[in-house]
Amino acid sequence: MPKGLAYPDRLSLAQLPTPLQPLSFPDVGEHRLWCKRDDLTGCLLSGNKIRKLEFVLAEAQAQGADTLITCGGLQSNHCRATALLAAELGFGCELVLRGDEPPAADGNLLLSQLAGASIGYHPVRKFQHHLPQLLQDAADRQRAAGRKPYVIPTGASDGVGVWGYIAAAEELAGQFAEHGITAPLVVCAAGSGGTLAGLAAGLSLFCPGAQVLGVAVCDDAEYFYRRVHEDLTECRARYPQADLPAPTNFSLVDDYIGPGYAQAYPEVFETIASVARNSGVVLDPVYTAKAFYGMLKELQLGHIAARDLVFVHTGGVFGVYPERAALSGAAL
Repeated sequence: MPKGLAYPDRLSLAQLPTPLQPLSFPDVGEHRLWCKRDDLTGCLLSGNKIRKLEFVLAEAQAQGADTLITCGGLQSNHCRATALLAAELGFGCELVLRGDEPPAADGNLLLSQLAGASIGYHPVRKFQHHLPQLLQDAADRQRAAGRKPYVIPTGASDGVGVWGYIAAAEELAGQFAEHGITAPLVVCAAGSGGTLAGLAAGLSLFCPGAQVLGVAVCDDAEYFYRRVHEDLTECRARYPQADLPAPTNFSLVDDYIGPGYAQAYPEVFETIASVARNSGVVLDPVYTAKAFYGMLKELQLGHIAARDLVFVHTGGVFGVYPERAALSGAAL
């Protein structure tokens, strides 16, 4: 561990370390393709959100909270993970979701309901323009009921949650050493920004030869540069003893978002089917398939020079099920 880096308190929630595996896939030329299997951090508690929540929920417990409040889309992996962990750890849970209540719950939403979360549905425009107030209203309701709420931002991406992927970067660096990987390009989806921020900061410490590419699944590159800066600035203010760097080892592409967040397009569905056929790995339509497709396109365009490509699979398998019709067509 680099001198001066001190981790804050965390809970042991994820099944770690996750494997770093060679990934079989055609058309990558001389590149070596690896997959960091963070979809295997657990079964129901799968994906990247669990790494962040290890630190966030430790903070919630330290503050004496008894109820978790968070937000996301109808098929939010983060909301599903938060609801299930709330049930496991004895917290109450309220979810503020973007979108109208569907006729029948499916995927992540169904699991959040089964975990006993209280769920509020909000039209997209209201959610986009009034999310801070919606979260404040939820916290006020809980306080009025005699509860002690802890509000977790979208994707648990803030100055606390960023530690999840700083720690993951340390884990990756050890695996790089085992496999003789010295200067990889590490590719991840950029949705709320916390995974990208943690990887960039952590790898700048633990593997200085690595570069990180964030493939935006919503918002533009400028937004994510700003989010990385904000999350790490908040982290340094909260934990000055950590002496975290301001990383310069990352870049972003925002050409593969398509119609918008959680809106997949034919190439995304085809990528899910192709990766499953060639490797047995299942991507999701919101995050990882867009990021994988973007990585392949960047390769085709000659924008990637690194020999070792490390794709961070951040999970999301439950988001596949609501897209069964489109995926059935892509699998033919």
